[in-house]
Amino acid sequence: MASSSLTGKLETDVGIKAPPEQFHDMFGNKPHHVHHACNDKVQGCELHEGDWGTAGSVLSWNYVHDGEAKVAKVVAETIDPEKNAITFRVIEGDLKKEYKSFVVHIQASPNPNSEGGSIVHWTLEYERLHDAIAHPESLLQFAVDMSKDIDAHLTKGN
Repeated sequence: MASSSLTGKLETDVGIKAPPEQFHDMFGNKPHHVHHACNDKVQGCELHEGDWGTAGSVLSWNYVHDGEAKVAKVVAETIDPEKNAITFRVIEGDLKKEYKSFVVHIQASPNPNSEGGSIVHWTLEYERLHDAIAHPESLLQFAVDMSKDIDAHLTKGN
């Protein structure tokens, strides 16, 4: 099957000091505040359809990746406050120029080795349009860097 070599999944864990609920709240309920924590990476997030913090809402992210201003229009497929998990599916924007599908899963869990801290698990699932398109390792690093910036924002003064 030709498309199987085009599909991929990248995962990473990021240890942070903030509690899982706080990190999840930033993406699940207040994504329009993310740019306050990492304005060199994210310039803004606008609501197009639905309500903040609800599954099915459509958001548009303005961000800088690899030195270029980019846009990603996403639908929040799931927002699960019990599991501190959220899933975004890209439906329009720059990523669709290289990927047939692109889904981002984010889950924050208590870190058993850090009192009050969390492990943020990022999963990128994608299908490239063709073999010449690179796997999105740099986007996974972008997620790691963004997580650290958000953590510093959430824990400053603590």
